[in-house]
Amino acid sequence: MDNWDEIRTAFNVARIGTVSGAAEVLGVHHATVIRHIDALEERLGVKLFQRHARGYSPTEAGEDLLRVAQATDDQFSQLAGRIKGRGNDVSGELIVTSLDGQSHLFVPILADFQRQHPELIVRYLTGNRLFRLEYGEAHVAIRAGNIPDQPDNVVQPFMTHRFTLYASQEYIQEHGMPSGEDDLVNHRFVCADDRNSRAPFFKWLQETVPDHCIVFRSDDIHAQRRAIQEGAGIGFAPIQHAEETDGLTQVCEPRTEWESPLWLVTHMDLHRTTKVQAFLSFLKERAKSWETS
Repeated sequence: MDNWDEIRTAFNVARIGTVSGAAEVLGVHHATVIRHIDALEERLGVKLFQRHARGYSPTEAGEDLLRVAQATDDQFSQLAGRIKGRGNDVSGELIVTSLDGQSHLFVPILADFQRQHPELIVRYLTGNRLFRLEYGEAHVAIRAGNIPDQPDNVVQPFMTHRFTLYASQEYIQEHGMPSGEDDLVNHRFVCADDRNSRAPFFKWLQETVPDHCIVFRSDDIHAQRRAIQEGAGIGFAPIQHAEETDGLTQVCEPRTEWESPLWLVTHMDLHRTTKVQAFLSFLKERAKSWETS
């Protein structure tokens, strides 16, 4: 096929459903869109769209074209994401992802790194979704749990995130401290609302204490930590975060079974770029001070 412009036009008409909508997205006149569709249908010798009062619907042939165009458009997006990460300076966008409960670790580092490189725009994206590095959705992903195994990614061990149980002074004054693991059934707890949470410490808690002991549930990690501070119950928190938070007392010694390994993940096409290497070096150096992490 010689003319990508015509295919791209047909793709957007199929995706949006109207000539005017496709013209707006492409930044062309609606007459140009109609001309591209007519020329492509004439070249292929088949109707790609059914015209009706509400717009355009792809025919079976149009659906075939849409699938090919979608794959091509995805490849262009992937290429654009990789190109953004290339270059010999630390500028443009730096996109870093992690779980949302780790912002207390990484936001100060990102802010300091940006301070050193004022031409940089930092985008820090959090959540449980697995951002696709191969499509340029991030330059660096900080992932927890089992070692990531996606193809074409460079994976490096980073650190071990250590957790244990904490209670506020208010909770201890009202309910006392557990005397041991057997006494946990007589206390109140804060936990994730997702009973299928993959966090090893939450799995342990749900297997160890009766369901009625978990009196505050939330999938917002910041809400969980605030609930512990406010005395709603005993709950798990990262050791470093808890030691930086006033009024929390460690209930028991941390266990290896509650630990969560963290991994630094980059795409092989971006791993050696100046920007990514500069940030990885900065992050690793700063992490050396996390003696309790």
